[in-house]
Amino acid sequence: MVETVLRDIADEIGVGIVRATGVQGGDVATAFRLELEDGRRVFAKTSAAVPPQHFTTEAAGLAWIRGASELCVPQLIAVSDTPPFLVLEWIEEEGAAAETEASLGRGLAALHHAGAASFGRTDRRPTGSRGLPNEPCATWTEFYATQRLLPLIRLARDSQALPDRTLRGLETIAGQLGELGGDPERPARLHGDLWAGNRLVGRGGRNWLIDPAAHGGHREFDLAMMRLFGGFGPDVFAAYAETHPLAAGWHDRVALHQLAPLVIHAVKFGGSYPASVERALSGYV
Repeated sequence: MVETVLRDIADEIGVGIVRATGVQGGDVATAFRLELEDGRRVFAKTSAAVPPQHFTTEAAGLAWIRGASELCVPQLIAVSDTPPFLVLEWIEEEGAAAETEASLGRGLAALHHAGAASFGRTDRRPTGSRGLPNEPCATWTEFYATQRLLPLIRLARDSQALPDRTLRGLETIAGQLGELGGDPERPARLHGDLWAGNRLVGRGGRNWLIDPAAHGGHREFDLAMMRLFGGFGPDVFAAYAETHPLAAGWHDRVALHQLAPLVIHAVKFGGSYPASVERALSGYV
């Protein structure tokens, strides 16, 4: 399949591929650095295990993020869902500069402040390798319950990834978000999957965002995801707070926003993630 897709990529971009070198491309994609006949290097990935329209949805998310802040986003070169592939400009990674982390905090604040038309996506496209829904919702409580927690409960139940007591706890949380979620906020423009591997540091210490699951959501979600797996310095959060302060009580809601990614990881990877879901729940039920 890969050789066929590489031929399709060459046909689409109109340039021959001199060499394809495998690189890291996430947990479901096969990714390459392609050296082209015209001297360019580009990034390409493909996968037969993603939901329909996955790569065109990712490309739309990158376009939505681009221009909303000073954070960099790779330029789209080619995208297709049949056959499935995404081709982006190649980002040469380098070490962080003195202002890299603070610049990320300010840029993320600007991205969130750019806002969204609703919680979810106006094109209603699902995101992520498990195809989580993004139907437009008027409030965050409706979105997080109906488009994240309840679908994830169904996935976890069907795959037997979590015990019944944990599923019942998640159902309880889904019904109490109005009490737990703090004051209402307008929808923020989210990256949606902002762990450290989806931030690259390029030349000059510039921040690049890749692999979004972009949607309108609560801005605390991106920040909670960043805290879940680490890899971001304290200057990021300090610069964000200076630019776009969070609402009172945000500390108490970090684990609430982390529930969704933890359940996804429990479904996909098992291991210690079911216990992590239990710990996150323990502060609320």
